Amino acid sequence: MNKFYTFGLLLFSMNVFSCSDLLNTDMRVLDSAESKNLCEYEGKALLVVNVASRCGYTYQYAGLQELYENYKDNDFLVIGIPSRDFLQEYSDESDVAEFCSTEYGVDFPMFSTVKVRGKKAHPFYKKLTAETGYTPSWNFNKYLISKEGKVVSTYGSKVKPDSQELISAIESLL
Repeated sequence: MNKFYTFGLLLFSMNVFSCSDLLNTDMRVLDSAESKNLCEYEGKALLVVNVASRCGYTYQYAGLQELYENYKDNDFLVIGIPSRDFLQEYSDESDVAEFCSTEYGVDFPMFSTVKVRGKKAHPFYKKLTAETGYTPSWNFNKYLISKEGKVVSTYGSKVKPDSQELISAIESLL
């Protein structure tokens, strides 16, 4: 939101939009030099998932893409964040991007490969852990974030994207 102020003949605007601390984090887009601040997504319900291309749960990409397609017009977004913490992700980000696109038709936002646990975790994951006390224990752990930028639920790898538990929680935020 912008507020406008006038002084004499000068008119200027001042951005008074305030993003949640959790989302106020820069992340690099997968296989790109471009970075985005996650504040860009405030006002949308988010499902943040640490993903991997060579995991027993990789099939969940299909369900995540379906969730995204079903709810994207209702201010919902899936965010995929690859991690090698569990040694099941390609080392080259171009391979990750190609795999997600060709195998699962992923077109929801994907960010660079990062650490999701421990002292070297990406700052966003450090914030997620601090807010929830929940650290990913494997690939495809999920954080559901409200439109106001607060984590409302966490889900382990075994909770599938098409589970009634997850769908009900998402729908309650929309």
